[in-house]
Amino acid sequence: MRTIPFIALLLSMAACVPNRKYEELQARYRSTQDSENAAVAKAQQAEAAMLEQKATMDDLAMRNNNLERDTTILGTSLRNMTEQYDKINELNEQLLEKYNTLMAGDRSENRKLLTDLEATRLKLQGREDSLGALSRSLKERETKLADLQRELDTKDAAMRSLKDRVSAALTGFEGKGLTVIQKGGKIYVNLENKLLFETGSTVVGSEGRKALASLAKAIENEKDLSILVEGHTDTDKILPGGTMKDNWDLSVLRATSVVRILQESSKLDPTRITAGGRGEHVPVDSADKAKNRRIEVILSPNLEALYKLVQE
Repeated sequence: MRTIPFIALLLSMAACVPNRKYEELQARYRSTQDSENAAVAKAQQAEAAMLEQKATMDDLAMRNNNLERDTTILGTSLRNMTEQYDKINELNEQLLEKYNTLMAGDRSENRKLLTDLEATRLKLQGREDSLGALSRSLKERETKLADLQRELDTKDAAMRSLKDRVSAALTGFEGKGLTVIQKGGKIYVNLENKLLFETGSTVVGSEGRKALASLAKAIENEKDLSILVEGHTDTDKILPGGTMKDNWDLSVLRATSVVRILQESSKLDPTRITAGGRGEHVPVDSADKAKNRRIEVILSPNLEALYKLVQE
């Protein structure tokens, strides 16, 4: 008989919840939406920066290939001109011999021979001038190619040295989901999620913070270095009802979490760092989801000096 009054009492208490609580929940929801929109905007900026850098690298590679091709063509042309020069010299000697032989003969024949001889001399002079210009052009291209190769070697040596320093700084984390490799002129620091995040979380754990702080200290004085932080997920879908819509959101938010720790742990210039999310679309092992859940920190050298050399 007491059940009905008790339920009425509960309903009365629920009706008394202040409107302020509701408004606070509304404000939190709007704040979460704003954070999500900002994270997606950063991801788009990162994608644009990455595409711009890739376009620059592709343009440099194309220009370098064109330079090598032109140098090969000029070398072949120089050899052909040299062969022609030798033949013209031989012809000139033959004409001189005929000239000396026919000087005592008919004057009209001598005049014709002299005319032919002068035409041959002028032709030979033109060939010599062309050969000289071709030789100078070839030397200039060879010098430019040597300068470009030296700059490439310098960049490569600097990146190898940096890779060794980064590896040394992260020695204590090897075997815990962290690897450091160098390929294509860049350094890739791969950190699996087991070192950084719990499942579905964007908060970096204490062990992951230590690894990121060590990495930040190792690279903070590298002024000519671009740093791209990419977030990657597996193919598992995000459960509905949360603040994240999909794996794009998750990968971006994890990348921005890593960027903040890198900046908080060092004096890294924020204009050199880009955060981006790749979602589930760039797996490294289709048979192992754990390897696909990762953060990649990609260290790229400044290629402005190389670009100027190719443009000259």
